[in-house]
Amino acid sequence: MTDHPSEPTLPPGELRTLFLFEALNEAQLTQLSEAGRVERRLAGTSVFQEGEPATCFFVLLSGAVAMSRRVQGDEVEVSRTDQRGVYGGATQAYITGEFSQLYLNTLTALTDAEFFVLPAEVIGACVREWFPMAMHLLEGLFLGMRATQTIVGERERLLALGSLSAGLTHELNNPAAAAVRATSALRGRVAGMRQKLAMIADGRLDGSQLHDLVELQEDAVKRAASAPELSPLARSDAEDAVADWLDDHDIVGGWDLAATLVAGGVDAVWLDQIAGAVGEDNLEPAVRWLTYTVDTELLMSEIDDTVNRISGLVAAAKQYSQLDRAPHQTVDVHDLLDATLTMLHGKIPEGVRTVKEYDRSLPPIPAYAAELNQVWTNLIDNALGAMDGAGTLTLRTRRKDGHLIVEVGDTGAGIPPEVRPRIFEPFFTTKPVGEGTGLGLDISYRIVVNKHHGDIRVESRPGDTRFRVYLPLAA
Repeated sequence: MTDHPSEPTLPPGELRTLFLFEALNEAQLTQLSEAGRVERRLAGTSVFQEGEPATCFFVLLSGAVAMSRRVQGDEVEVSRTDQRGVYGGATQAYITGEFSQLYLNTLTALTDAEFFVLPAEVIGACVREWFPMAMHLLEGLFLGMRATQTIVGERERLLALGSLSAGLTHELNNPAAAAVRATSALRGRVAGMRQKLAMIADGRLDGSQLHDLVELQEDAVKRAASAPELSPLARSDAEDAVADWLDDHDIVGGWDLAATLVAGGVDAVWLDQIAGAVGEDNLEPAVRWLTYTVDTELLMSEIDDTVNRISGLVAAAKQYSQLDRAPHQTVDVHDLLDATLTMLHGKIPEGVRTVKEYDRSLPPIPAYAAELNQVWTNLIDNALGAMDGAGTLTLRTRRKDGHLIVEVGDTGAGIPPEVRPRIFEPFFTTKPVGEGTGLGLDISYRIVVNKHHGDIRVESRPGDTRFRVYLPLAA
């Protein structure tokens, strides 16, 4: 602090006139007088800055000052005063151990001001030596709050992880169960094919007829692979037509076969080819054999779809957790958002519509991907809670002033004006007891602002709440 105009110090008698020191004895006042100095600041200059190392303890002697803190990227004035004796700066210097001593706010001189300044190590040592009981109480209160916040924050993360794991397990269970069912059914269909093939190939058909039947089987496979998706009404009409054809040709259980044949793209005109190829006497085993062929193709397609879905869910989980990846990397935020949506799919009610408005021209950015996924999880989860089962969840991305902006919007009731200034405070929550710790937005704020040097801002009115995350495009 030697670059500021200063005088040697204040005499012990003048120190006693400051309310902070009035109860000290002569020896204590003399010790502070010898360790301190008087410094002046010109109007409009900074006394100390939030976030810088807290090296000094300041006591106002004359002039007016304003104290401010950074909130969502803006400097918010907390108080202003000209009261002689008010203090600030290294107010936690009494805390020992591995603790980073930083200024918790910014102090600015509104007028020419004069301060009595003590080095942080001096005021810290004096508090510990002169007031041991009070020091223990203060240290316990401060460190206890930090420990509580850490423990509850970890619990918040574990609860979120448990909820996501349950949702992912549910999402994986559906395609896995479908694949098991399809595999079981496929085994039965293949056994039926073998039986019918034995009946067809027991000498009833000559080589030419068997060749034609195999060609029809190949055609049936191609039809099943490219069968169009029919509307319920069109599918019902097609099944009626095929069932009528089967009944006309005295094939037992025609209605059960019709659903499979129509799903595989087969119609009555195609079935006429079977009769021409094998004759009426062998028509029923040939039709059933070809039906088994269609059914096996449909079942294999279902297994392929379910396995691909499982693979996609596992890939989304790896993207979300950033497993086996460096903590800090260059990432596409759209991949992170999509992975988070996949992980939260089980929590999104049927009445909530998800809209994605991505600017795909945005470049990848340097970021801590796994921690950004935690931010998206918190913001999306809050949005879903605000909509109470019905509404529109909107995810937008865009570029502005060297920043990539991710916006999470919902159509819920909105954030009341009296609550909005407190939403980023640790432990503040509007949820009932037991349903929220109030750390989701606090964690998100620290990840975005402290770790990524970005910002989070919110606009809210009934039916339209938007959280905007600003991330620097450059490292």
